[in-house]
Amino acid sequence: MFVGVGASRVRDMFETGKKNAPCIIFIDEIDAVGRHRGAGLGGGNDEREQTLNQMLVEMDGFEANEGVILIAATNRPDVLDPALLRPGRFDRQVVVANPDVAGREKILKVHMRKTPLDANVDPRVIARGTPGFSGADLANLVNEAALLAARRNKKAVTMTDLEEAKDKVMMGAERRSMVMSDAEKKLTAYHEAGHAVVALHEPESDPIHKATIIPRGRALGMVMRLPEGDRLSMTIAKLRADLAVAMGGRVAEEMIFGEDKVTTGASSDISMATQMATRMVCEWGMSETLGPIAYHAPEREIFLGHSVTQNKNISDETARQVDMEVRKIVEAGLTRARQILTDHRDQLEAVAKALLEYETLTGDEVRDLAAGKPINRSAEESARPKVVPGKRRSSLGGFAETETTDAA
Repeated sequence: MFVGVGASRVRDMFETGKKNAPCIIFIDEIDAVGRHRGAGLGGGNDEREQTLNQMLVEMDGFEANEGVILIAATNRPDVLDPALLRPGRFDRQVVVANPDVAGREKILKVHMRKTPLDANVDPRVIARGTPGFSGADLANLVNEAALLAARRNKKAVTMTDLEEAKDKVMMGAERRSMVMSDAEKKLTAYHEAGHAVVALHEPESDPIHKATIIPRGRALGMVMRLPEGDRLSMTIAKLRADLAVAMGGRVAEEMIFGEDKVTTGASSDISMATQMATRMVCEWGMSETLGPIAYHAPEREIFLGHSVTQNKNISDETARQVDMEVRKIVEAGLTRARQILTDHRDQLEAVAKALLEYETLTGDEVRDLAAGKPINRSAEESARPKVVPGKRRSSLGGFAETETTDAA
C-alpha cells in the first residue's frame, strides 16, 4: 500500500459513518492493522502503524451522541495494540468460543438444510462426536459427506458418509495407495493395539472411537479417542492416563519385537508426552517436589515488539529438578503402560490380529475383542480395499486423539 493511503481511507471511513449516522462500522480481522506497535523493532514510519494511529485518533474524536457504533473482530486478540483495548475505544470484549454440543447440533442442521439426507442421519450423534469443531469445520464435514455420497452414486447422504467425512476432517485423508511391507504393517498393528489396550484399562481415559492402521497424513496408524462430553479442564488423573496411553505403542513394540526392533513410530507420542509432563510441572503446579509454582514465563514473540531476549527466571538447580520431575512423570506413564500390557497380553494379541485382518476397528469392536467376543461384519464392510503390501520409505507413526481443552 502506498504511504498515507491507509490513514486516508480510515479518515474517509469515519467521515462516511458520521454522515450516515446512526450506523454501525464493522472492521473484520482488525489484527491486520491493529498489531502491537513497535513490531519488527523499526520506527514509526511503517504504513500499518500510520493506519493504526489514524484509527486511534478518529476513535478519540467520537462524542457520546455521534450515533456511530464501532465493532471489530479478530481471532488474535493477544497481538492487538493495548491502546485499542483501553476504555473509551474497544472497551467491551465478547469472546466467541467454539460451540458446545447443542450449538454444534444446530449448526449442523443449518448446513444440512440443502443436503439430501437419509432417514438414519442423526445430527445429535455427529455433534457429540465432534468436540472442538468450529462452524467452518462442521460445514466442511457436511460438504465432504456430500462429496463421498456423490462419488458412490447415492441419492442421499447417510450416517456412514458423515462418519467417514468426520474421520477425514479429524485425522486426514486415507492413503490407501501407500505401499507398506508386511513386517511394517504388523509392527504398526501392534503399536496401535498397545495404545488401544492401555486406553481400555485406564478408567480416566476417553473412550476409544476408532483404531486403524490405514495411513492418514504422516501417521501410519492411529487410535482415536473422543470424550463423552465437552471437556473444559483436565484432572491430574486424566493427564496421567493420557501419558500411559501415549507410551502404550512403544511398550507394545518392545514386548512383541524386542528392544532392538523398536522403531521411530513412537516419536510423536514421546514428544506429546514430554510436552504434557513439562506443562504439568512448570505451568499447572502438578509436581509434589516443586509445588504449585510457575517456572516458565509466558512466551512472547519477538516480532510483536515485546522483547528480543528471553529472560531466565529459574536457577540451574531448579532447572535440573524440573528435568528430573518431567522424566519421572513420563517414566511413570511408561511403567503403567508396561504393567497393563503385561497383564492383558492376550487382549493385545487379539486387537493386533484384528487390525491386521480388518485394518480399521470401531471402539465397540475393540471392547468386544478385549472381552473375548468375535467381530461380526457384513460382506460389504469386509470388502473394503486394503493397504497394498510391499516396500516403502520409513515414516512417522503415532496415535491421535481429539478433545476440547483450554490448553488446546
